[in-house]
Amino acid sequence: MQRIAIVDYGMGNIRSVQKALEFVAPNDNCVLTNDPGIIRDSDRVVFPGQGAMGSCMTALESNSLIDEIKLSFESKPFLGICLGLQLLFDYSEENNGTKGLSIIPGKVIKFKNSNLKIPHMGWNNVNQVSEHPLWHKITNNSRFYSVHSYYVKPANEDCVIGTTNYGHEFASAIALDKVFAVQFHPEKSQSDGLQLLRNFVSWS
Repeated sequence: MQRIAIVDYGMGNIRSVQKALEFVAPNDNCVLTNDPGIIRDSDRVVFPGQGAMGSCMTALESNSLIDEIKLSFESKPFLGICLGLQLLFDYSEENNGTKGLSIIPGKVIKFKNSNLKIPHMGWNNVNQVSEHPLWHKITNNSRFYSVHSYYVKPANEDCVIGTTNYGHEFASAIALDKVFAVQFHPEKSQSDGLQLLRNFVSWS
């Protein structure tokens, strides 16, 4: 049995992520935690995210979680969801400018097309631009559920493994070493979302 730590920083409905992981990994210990020691001792880490990036970074700092999360990237499989993707980058336009964790060079940009409904909310296709174990048994251009007003723009596109079009094409899935992160919400994306989570818990 492995332990999967779901980072609880006091924001968003992360219980739905825990329930989805418990469904796809019934024999594993899926624990919500803000304890750096538990995160350190876990086999995998999931960072779900909803809300504003500035408030999230403040919550991480107040719980002494930033250093532990950075260490997780280097030592174990890590899955970032929505805001958990955006936090990996250097800088976000949100909250008049917010510094990220600088794990992946690049920035987070607000949708600016006045013809688009913001936030980008609902089902949209994800184009698998490169192969990755997390896409196992998921058909290319499958639809996933999203809720976001900002999107990531990596400095190096080599880390992008999935894109979505909303007014223009943007990176909706990235992978770098043991890190995998998505802009959409797999826990809200029915069978394909559950398959992605199933792939993550068995990814080595």
